[in-house]
Amino acid sequence: MTQQKIYNVLFLCTGNSARSILGEAVLNNLAVNQGRFKAYSAGSHPKGAVNPHAIEVLQASKFPVTGLRSKSWDEFAQAGAPQMDFVFTVCDQAAAEQCPFWPGQPMTAHWGLPDPAAVEGSEEQKRKAFRDTLMLLTRRIELFVSLPLEKLDKLAIQKKIKEIGTR
Repeated sequence: MTQQKIYNVLFLCTGNSARSILGEAVLNNLAVNQGRFKAYSAGSHPKGAVNPHAIEVLQASKFPVTGLRSKSWDEFAQAGAPQMDFVFTVCDQAAAEQCPFWPGQPMTAHWGLPDPAAVEGSEEQKRKAFRDTLMLLTRRIELFVSLPLEKLDKLAIQKKIKEIGTR
């Protein structure tokens, strides 16, 4: 019996306090993942703490939050770090936010999302921004995990993961 490959996925953003954290939590805990993927998150300039609204929206959606932390992408460049198969940037280039670049050979795609942590207004408006971001990321991740990776060549996979970022 052949063991199925586990793909390592890194969600990158500048601060690693909201969007990338949501991506990590969703991918690691979606039932459709079925152990095919291991998600991580990091930032080029991590805030050092996970945004409390990110924790709140994940808990409200029944996603575990244990072990989630804001961390530097330097952790994944060290010897012994997991080798990434996919890297998704989730920062918002439309808002002139600088996205980190990941060197190396993983397949990459930009899945830009507005920063829910940047929303100003009432607590309910902030919570809504986080819920909307979680919903959009969940939809994209579900599309990603449904890809028949074992049956597609690298070029086809690259095209598909970039398309997902436009949905």
